[in-house]
Amino acid sequence: SATLITCFLLETSCSICLDLLKDPVTTSCGHNFCMNCIKSHWDGEDEKNIYSCPQCVKAFKPRPVLEKNTMLADLVEQLKTFGLQAAPADHCYAGPEDKHLQPHYDIAPLKKHKLLEPSEKLQENICSRHDEVMKMFCRTDQQCICYLCSVDEHKGHDTVSAAAERTERQRELELSRQQIQQRIQDRDEDVKLLQQEVEAINGSADKAVEDAEKIFTQLIRLMEKRKSDVKQQIRSQQETEVSRVKELQEKLEQEITELKRKDAELNLLSHTEDHNQFLHNYPSVSALSEATDSYSINIRPLRYFEDVTAAVSELRDQLQDILTQKWTNVSLTVTEVDVLLSEPEPEPKTRSEFLRYSQEITLDIYTANRRLLLSEGNRKVTRMSEDQSYSDHPDRFTVWWFQVLSRESLTGRCYWEVEWRGGGVYVAVAYKNVSRAGRSDECLFGSNNKSWALVCDQNSLTFRFSNIQTPVSGPRSSRVGVYLDHRAGILSFYSVSETMTLLHRFHTTFSQPLHAGLRLYKSAGDTAELCKLK
Repeated sequence: SATLITCFLLETSCSICLDLLKDPVTTSCGHNFCMNCIKSHWDGEDEKNIYSCPQCVKAFKPRPVLEKNTMLADLVEQLKTFGLQAAPADHCYAGPEDKHLQPHYDIAPLKKHKLLEPSEKLQENICSRHDEVMKMFCRTDQQCICYLCSVDEHKGHDTVSAAAERTERQRELELSRQQIQQRIQDRDEDVKLLQQEVEAINGSADKAVEDAEKIFTQLIRLMEKRKSDVKQQIRSQQETEVSRVKELQEKLEQEITELKRKDAELNLLSHTEDHNQFLHNYPSVSALSEATDSYSINIRPLRYFEDVTAAVSELRDQLQDILTQKWTNVSLTVTEVDVLLSEPEPEPKTRSEFLRYSQEITLDIYTANRRLLLSEGNRKVTRMSEDQSYSDHPDRFTVWWFQVLSRESLTGRCYWEVEWRGGGVYVAVAYKNVSRAGRSDECLFGSNNKSWALVCDQNSLTFRFSNIQTPVSGPRSSRVGVYLDHRAGILSFYSVSETMTLLHRFHTTFSQPLHAGLRLYKSAGDTAELCKLK
């Protein structure tokens, strides 16, 4: 394939006359021209009193004084000794057998030139209008141009050398490559994480199936044992009762036999004709053995083991009810297993959007500290100066932890609001297994890794988690909105008035269902209420 005429001919050619440089001169912008060519060009610009470089359009004022470039002139003379001429207008091409590259290996100044691999598409680098190499780039029109284009139809445009534009684009390209490589690295990490997630899901599912089979097998064995026990008890009782009945039956049959024998004797005596013989035998024959008390045989209605059937039926119904109720929880627990692969749903913006996730929440009296009084259907809590008559319960907060948890557990997307009055309140969420007793701060909402709390008082707002306190800025309001996206691990607190203002948002991974929590920590008479939103 043909190659473009040697670059050294282009470097030593005048871009005005397109011939080898004659008396070469160099402008301050670094471009070379024949002395007479550039002078003629600038003579035409005398009226404007501004002189520009025909190649890069750089303006000069006043007109520069030009001096011959002796080194370039010597180079042109050396080129002539090789019989090389400037490229004609049609840009003739040289084949592989030509020795046009030899000067780049023999002439010292040309040894510094950068040589490119031959290309079949070099004609694409020639300006179709001016038949010049397109060594410039028009940023205005985003296209490669030759130096004549820059002083013609692209005059006044933002033009730079193609090399400069290439450098800029190369920088952008390298930046893009770095970003792509970083994304590849990130995606590789994501793929590894997902593979680990697959293995974890499979392992967890296999263990759950194995455990469920063991548990159901235990239940089945227990039911089989209870069935066997009932069967054995029925048979044993059956044997006992039948034995008693048969024993009595045998006695009665013996008594019947005896009575029949006595009846025969009496019958025989009654036919005795001799009066003396009759009277002699009568005392011994007429005496009867003691009769069996017929009233001791109390035959009940025909309901022997039917009550057992009824009792077993009742047990079956109760078990069915329990299985139906608990099965719903089991099924929901299974369906809640969800690997968060897609982007989480956007958080609501307006109060009406938040209210779509409003949750009806009540307080659990078994968790309430004895100094807390619940009212309004266990939605409102008031701090009291005296203990309330609550029974002992392992879930109750003790000592000075004037706290209470909700009865309902919270998963999925939930929203609720707390209206508070008085000195201050902790608006919190916590796991059910948060500590309840003791004097350690481990029980306090926000002082452990099992609870999160926004602390509101008249002067400040603070977010607490794992005993780390984070100051919160924002408008103070007597009503606080709480938004929970359990799966996405988002917990947000809002100041609720005519508008909703985000106070604090916390991101984490929740490992258990949560419960809403309240703490009144200032003085007696302070209140907090879970608002009715529906």
